[in-house]
Amino acid sequence: MALHFERAEFDARLDRLKMEMAEQKLDAVLLFAQESMYWLTGYDTFGYCFFQSLVVKADGSMVLMTRSADLRQARHTSTIENIIVWMDRENAHPASDLRNLLNDLDLLGCRIGVEYETHGLTARNGQMLDEQLKTFGTIVDISGLVGGLRTVKSPAEIKKAEKAAALSDEALKAALPLIKQGADEGDILAKMQGTVFAGGGDYPANEFIIGSGSDALLCRYKAGRRKLTKNDQLTLEWSGAFHHYHAPMMRTVLVGKVSKRHQELYEAAREALEAVEGRMRPENTFGDVYDAHAKVMEARGLTRHRLNACGYSVGARFSPSWMDAPMFYAGNEAGIVPNMTLFAHIIIMDSESDVAMTLGQTYLTTDGAPKALSRHDLDLIVR
Repeated sequence: MALHFERAEFDARLDRLKMEMAEQKLDAVLLFAQESMYWLTGYDTFGYCFFQSLVVKADGSMVLMTRSADLRQARHTSTIENIIVWMDRENAHPASDLRNLLNDLDLLGCRIGVEYETHGLTARNGQMLDEQLKTFGTIVDISGLVGGLRTVKSPAEIKKAEKAAALSDEALKAALPLIKQGADEGDILAKMQGTVFAGGGDYPANEFIIGSGSDALLCRYKAGRRKLTKNDQLTLEWSGAFHHYHAPMMRTVLVGKVSKRHQELYEAAREALEAVEGRMRPENTFGDVYDAHAKVMEARGLTRHRLNACGYSVGARFSPSWMDAPMFYAGNEAGIVPNMTLFAHIIIMDSESDVAMTLGQTYLTTDGAPKALSRHDLDLIVR
């Protein structure tokens, strides 16, 4: 089997899940998030774009229901021993097949948790599932249960995150010589992603973000490429990925002359990120971290140019996003604890002057101050 962790690691994770299930008096849970299945068993696939579910009973026994295309994938990459295939056919109804499986597992009338908040369960499939389960037993939304367990990383997971961070660093190092007047965004993007692959990394859970000129103000990937001009701005958000663990970074790189506005926004971004670092400690909450960022932005008159979040937890994630919970936003009472991997970003987009500035990196929380996982400094990059 192609497992990325020792069996003892998976056994410990299952024990943690069983404890949570006992606390919530759950007889079984239906997992639909690929991250949950990967964390719990090692199961590695993009087959979650179709209907599949991992059933975990209170005694720790597991059954995966999936399609035939993922049968060998599950056998090869996971600790799952019992795999049931639902048949692709006209008028297939996998939710009904799942109900039959639950009945075979003697779960009729039981208290069952369902992982609803995930891209692995579409609204349509969720409706079909609810229809099948409405008279089956007591159904509880347990979205976030496994996600909460995944937030604090084990020593083995931290090693994966550190490797991902090293790949992020190498991607930036490889890109910098290419960033100059006349450079094609496509060449820069290819160099960064190729460096991650060459270093033993994976596809990230979402596309790298790259945009220059006015597109430097965008926070999402968009199709289309341009060449850099004599005086330009290039926003990059990327992440090394190693065994699906992520460690994102973000920079706005300037080409040519540094404008007064770029310098102002960089100084604000640097101050805000340092304020965030100061709050990223166990005695604080995710909301406290966000407030530190917002306070700097307000003091510098940049409230209308900032975002309403300044980062989030990261770890092993699957498409369409490497973002994980909890997130740094106002009022989030989730507490900072040691051994979280957290991406903090300062994003300032001044549409009035068409100027962008970003600064971000991934941290490992500790008993005190957070540890930056990147070896690069936070200085403004000018090419």
